[in-house]
Amino acid sequence: MGLSRPRAVLVLALVAVALVACKRHEGGSDDTALDAYVAPDACEGFGCFIVDCASKGLPPTTVSGTIMAPNGTLPLYGVNVYIPISAPGPLPAGAQCDKCSNGLLGGAYTQTATDEAGHFVLRDVPATTDVPLVIQVGKWRRQIKLPNVAACQDVPLAVADSTLPKSRAEGDLPNIAITTGSADALECLVRKLGIADSEFTTDTAATPGAVHMFQGNGAGTFVANWAGGAGPFNAAATLWNTVDKLKQYDIAFFSCESTQNPADKLQPAMNAVKEYADLGGRIFMSHWHNIWIEGATQDTTDAFNQAPAVWPDIGTFNMAATQPDSTQLTIVDEVSNPKGVQFATWLQNVGATIVRDQLQVNTPRYVVQDVDPAKAERWVYVDPALSTPTGRTGVQDFLFTTPNEAPASARCGKVVFSDMHVSSGSTSPANSAFPIGCSATPLSPQEKALAFIFFDISSCVGPIQ
Repeated sequence: MGLSRPRAVLVLALVAVALVACKRHEGGSDDTALDAYVAPDACEGFGCFIVDCASKGLPPTTVSGTIMAPNGTLPLYGVNVYIPISAPGPLPAGAQCDKCSNGLLGGAYTQTATDEAGHFVLRDVPATTDVPLVIQVGKWRRQIKLPNVAACQDVPLAVADSTLPKSRAEGDLPNIAITTGSADALECLVRKLGIADSEFTTDTAATPGAVHMFQGNGAGTFVANWAGGAGPFNAAATLWNTVDKLKQYDIAFFSCESTQNPADKLQPAMNAVKEYADLGGRIFMSHWHNIWIEGATQDTTDAFNQAPAVWPDIGTFNMAATQPDSTQLTIVDEVSNPKGVQFATWLQNVGATIVRDQLQVNTPRYVVQDVDPAKAERWVYVDPALSTPTGRTGVQDFLFTTPNEAPASARCGKVVFSDMHVSSGSTSPANSAFPIGCSATPLSPQEKALAFIFFDISSCVGPIQ
């Protein structure tokens, strides 16, 4: 006589428990699932529900999906996905020394990271209900619970759950500072990547958002009835003049001002910016903000000669380089850049390049001629043999970790310099209201390239452990 349905369910449940194995992982970032199992009576928490499917000739219990930028359309590379051992807890406030060797908050029973298509498969997921799942890169973090995970099957993650948060109502965002510039509009790129308008405020707003706007010589206020903040932006100098102000932010964006403006970036500011990066801050700067790396060299009167320590030797600059081209063929460096292969593959996957490694850039600049490969990573450059017209040379994007004078294992921060401006018609006219100058067109090829670097700069420093 057959079992009744309730008794059959009970028997199956007992069999499943008998097959359960437990594994522990105290942190780190190895994408390979651990093979070390212990007896079920020794396990704890969700580890008790990790089923050894292979012993039954079945596929592993997995969760899969594609992680998107907050805009929901751009897949992202290198995003961590994991099942925490304990609650990760709140993220620390402000700039931190975020090394990959520190591991993941809360540890991980199992973990992986997204590939060049933004796709992931997380193996050996606990087969039970309300399983916690963390999606994180830097301080972008979404935490969800998987309501029901069936053993030895795949659980596809819904798009709504696999997109980085647009606002703090959806999850964690880094604290971002943006200075506006009349020659570039990095704030428009950040907005295109999907951060909610409500998160753009001033630093002194009654309810500050995740993105604080400061005025260089670009936009200086919000349009009327803005969803985020209101009123004029504080001057950029109030941000970069002291390390105490800078270290409140995880990432600082400096938009090109069409000149170095050395009178607004004196030696104390030079010292503060370097100190901020050295203690773990992230900086993304464009074109004439090369002053923070090379020093004040544009002024021919020699009234200004301030410069940071160490950084001037990272690159070779040519302040007299002509800037006449509206477009330029640039090359992705797959040879010297440790993420060059992944970057090149990702650019193809998102439609930014047709021919591998060849990226068309609008309004290129040639201030940076070269970088020291022992001190910086070259991401995108101009090859004089392939340039249009031929003979142009320069580095469009490079990254270095900080303190640059310290051994690689002791570095905490990241600095990106871009000689390419945001394209697709976005502007930030002097004294205008944000976001009037921002284009609504889809991400251009170079905006996609900058987006990859933007999320990479958020990630931990050093090799994945």
